[in-house]
Amino acid sequence: MTNNIDHDRLFKELISTFFVEFIELFFPQLMDYLDRDSNTFLDKEVFTDVTEGERYESDLVAQVKFRGKESFFLIHLEAQESSRKWFNRRMFTYFARFHEKFVLPIYPIVIFSYSKPKREAISQYVVDFPDFKVLEFNYQVVQLNRLNWRDFLNQPNPVASALMAKMNIAEKERAKVKAECLRLLITLRLNPAKMQLISGFIDTYLNLNPVEEIQFQEEISTFSQPVQEGVMQITTSWMRQGIEQGIEQGIEQGIEREKTLILRQLKRKLGEINPLLETQIMELSIDDVEVLGEALFDFSTVEDLINWLNTLTA
Repeated sequence: MTNNIDHDRLFKELISTFFVEFIELFFPQLMDYLDRDSNTFLDKEVFTDVTEGERYESDLVAQVKFRGKESFFLIHLEAQESSRKWFNRRMFTYFARFHEKFVLPIYPIVIFSYSKPKREAISQYVVDFPDFKVLEFNYQVVQLNRLNWRDFLNQPNPVASALMAKMNIAEKERAKVKAECLRLLITLRLNPAKMQLISGFIDTYLNLNPVEEIQFQEEISTFSQPVQEGVMQITTSWMRQGIEQGIEQGIEQGIEREKTLILRQLKRKLGEINPLLETQIMELSIDDVEVLGEALFDFSTVEDLINWLNTLTA
């Protein structure tokens, strides 16, 4: 269901838009000394892991001020949608390179959004010997699949509204959780763009089947009238977007089928066609494809096809 979801983009967009709200929700102790109006996101940093031969780029790095002071620190946040071996080592590598480059204190955070495994994620990287410990690097962890969505039901926080959709949810509760996510969202009275961001996040991760849709409607019916109306506006927007996307995808699929049909007709009439010519045909506009569909009856050789294609670029 979620194989084609761009998890990385969704989480970065959510957290960068509601960065302070994310900190308030999960790390309220940090707000005791953070100047909430000082947040500046830094450019992404790209690192090469020489042991694995892979390149990584940091997710979000914010430079913030200590409250009441002129000194700064960094909050480094990684959104991780899969459980990977040695991720703790990569977090330490990020830390070391940020510290070397910026010479600032760094507050490292990871939000794990995967569904499995549910065992507690590692939150430190250690280098030690039998006689002494060289290094113990710790980072904060938000592991969504170990959080109970019910604990966030009454949190007046947009991040709670979104991330409940990725917390520990029993299959039979999916419709109820979606309804509660939207109920909380309606009560926050955000601007339309922020509402759309969160509602899209919720709908992506709680994409209900027909039976669950019925349960979802039953849950909505228990809400107060104003909340019901707000939720219905959101679901109507989802339907409209789905129809528009369906129409667009249908048109694209129709064009591809027509091109494929023309290509088969050309092969039956002229024999095998050079792959470069096939590519050129598949890249034609729909208007040119329709003209080609009529012209191909006059072709006798592949040269006739090439000459016809050349007239398009003449």
